[in-house]
Amino acid sequence: MEIKRVQTLAFNQLKELPPQFIRSENERPENTKALEGVNVPIISLSQPHNLLVKNITEAASKWGFFVIIDHDISPKLIQSLQGVGNEFFSLPQKEKEAYANDPSSGKFEGYGTKMTKNLEEKVEWLDYYFHLMSPSSKVNYEMWPKSPHSYREVVQEYNKEILRVTSNILELLSEGLELENKTLKSSLGGEEIELEMKINMYPPCPQPELALGVEAHTDMSALTLLVSNDVPGLQVWKEDNWVAVNYLQNALFVHIGDQLEVLSNGRYKSVLHRSLVNKERKRMSWAVFVTPPHEVVVGPLPQLVNDQNPPKFSTKTYAEYRYGKFNKIPQ
Repeated sequence: MEIKRVQTLAFNQLKELPPQFIRSENERPENTKALEGVNVPIISLSQPHNLLVKNITEAASKWGFFVIIDHDISPKLIQSLQGVGNEFFSLPQKEKEAYANDPSSGKFEGYGTKMTKNLEEKVEWLDYYFHLMSPSSKVNYEMWPKSPHSYREVVQEYNKEILRVTSNILELLSEGLELENKTLKSSLGGEEIELEMKINMYPPCPQPELALGVEAHTDMSALTLLVSNDVPGLQVWKEDNWVAVNYLQNALFVHIGDQLEVLSNGRYKSVLHRSLVNKERKRMSWAVFVTPPHEVVVGPLPQLVNDQNPPKFSTKTYAEYRYGKFNKIPQ
């Protein structure tokens, strides 16, 4: 069965959304407007260490989300990453389809249109490209786009930088839990920790007030580090309201995911978030999911559990957790 790509629909200059994209009343952006004037935490990695630990711990506990600046990833590299992503989605449709994935058969890597099951069979206004980025021993480079030619070189360079920033963030978050600074990283697989790249492409949408680019969810990863183009759309849930996240050039948007919430026994919060779409402009984002290998067992860290703080989460392999999350099984 041929999959109808969202980008193809958008090029057909629809005046109205097909019914499968129209969200239920309580999900529609027109009925769930974000609060105005609320600022999300913006954290400079160049501030004094003690202050940095305090600020990042507070943001991870209260928001589950923060924006990082002064991370030393060069603006030129971020531009190159965005450039190769844009080039891929500008290719003729037939070339893109050569990389089509098939999540229903367990083939998640490649070019796709929908990643998760939805109970109401509603579809997100989104095409994406998804592939493993690290460690190199597990990467299938056949699943990386061959065009543009510089894709592999740029993404490998970005991978190195994201590994460095990830290690830094996990050390700071470990210290925030009053643990040895390598604790969280080693609990997630150490040097075998996996990075997954997902390039999200949200074409212009004829009725953005009725649709969602990505529906409300928490990430099953430990961390998600994201850059976007200058079209806003990301919103995070805080104290029973949506909060719009403003675009900040060359910043990294960091989500705490489910695995860090579990390891911290709820001290850190996996942030509920969603993505809106735009009527006039294409929105794109480049998300890197930091996950443990499938066989790694994740549960509340023993150092954080006692009679006063019993475990709030079950212990299981990441593969078991992932299966439950994809299939909407209570964990």
